[in-house]
Amino acid sequence: MAAPARETLKIVVVGHVDHGKSTLIGRLFHDTGSLPDGKAEAIKAMCERRGVRFEWAFLLDALQTERDQGVTIDTTQIWFRTAQRDYVIIDAPGHRDFLKNMIMSSASADAALLVIDAAEGVCEQSRKYVHLLHLLGVGQVAVVVTKMDALGYGQGRFTEVEREITAYLSGLGVTPAFIVPASGREGDNVAAASPNMAWYEGPSVVQTLDRFQAVRAAEDLPLRLPLQKIRTTGERRILVGRIESGILRVGDAILFSPSNGTAKVASLEGPDTGAGPLVEARAGQSVGITLEDRILVERGEVVSHQEDAPIESDVFRALIFWLGGNPLRQGAKYRLKLNSREAEVSVQEIERVIDTADLSTRETDEVVRHDVAEIVLRSRTM
Repeated sequence: MAAPARETLKIVVVGHVDHGKSTLIGRLFHDTGSLPDGKAEAIKAMCERRGVRFEWAFLLDALQTERDQGVTIDTTQIWFRTAQRDYVIIDAPGHRDFLKNMIMSSASADAALLVIDAAEGVCEQSRKYVHLLHLLGVGQVAVVVTKMDALGYGQGRFTEVEREITAYLSGLGVTPAFIVPASGREGDNVAAASPNMAWYEGPSVVQTLDRFQAVRAAEDLPLRLPLQKIRTTGERRILVGRIESGILRVGDAILFSPSNGTAKVASLEGPDTGAGPLVEARAGQSVGITLEDRILVERGEVVSHQEDAPIESDVFRALIFWLGGNPLRQGAKYRLKLNSREAEVSVQEIERVIDTADLSTRETDEVVRHDVAEIVLRSRTM
């Protein structure tokens, strides 16, 4: 009898450069026995060749340029497991110049660990990362206050950082799952309770991960399938795309948005596995669709079930984090890319810009790089 499938959770680890993210993750893998055989030895040999101190951070800093510069410039995803479930740990870049990579990596996360250096405390970049997680809808957040060994494991400084980050998160309506004092270098409170911080009675980092709640599976959500291309073979038109959420079956009545065309699924096509005709496809699968009726649909349309269609609107409010080199300006026109579709939109209004340092707001007619803003966009009528 096959063993039941284990639950998987994606955890993004964010924090300012040099706050100890990669060291913490490396130690996490070591202390849970998740490192491949010989990996630790290879890291030690590499450090000896370079004449540098052994660092667990080198487990993740796989690119030569990262090791030379001492910062993580790309995202790294590595699997590990606890007794409870499997995890994908996403190490996001901490330098402000690589915020775009951090956003891309965090978008798929189910929960987040925010790493803060105990000595430096909650800096501007820490606040930006928290705000970005909020923008991306990552509601489960825990905080790890690292490098406690450098401060003699004292409770006083930890309490100050705990109070500061809790107040900031509260301003966003976020309650941290836990705030854990730890040392990635020494392994304190990473996989097990540390005798060096007997004053702390909460969970370790591993126990914190295991207490995150499972998220709703993508296949349990309404069907959404953006069409990536339309392939013609003789008289057959095959609509091709990847199912982002939900389940699609032969015979389903489907709707194409925004054209509002409707049809029934005649057949589904996928990789030839020798298991016979494909009768259903689920979230995460790429699939080809043929229809019972020939209707005109275009690349970029979104497939849904007729009874659970997406809401359409040509005016909508957006909460954005602006990464453009030039300011976003009220009244200006831009190209909005959504899945495989592009649309022209204009900035109807900039309602407010939010200062991530203290959550204060100001009115302005432009949004500069790295600003968070609430704006209203209007697209051309379809």
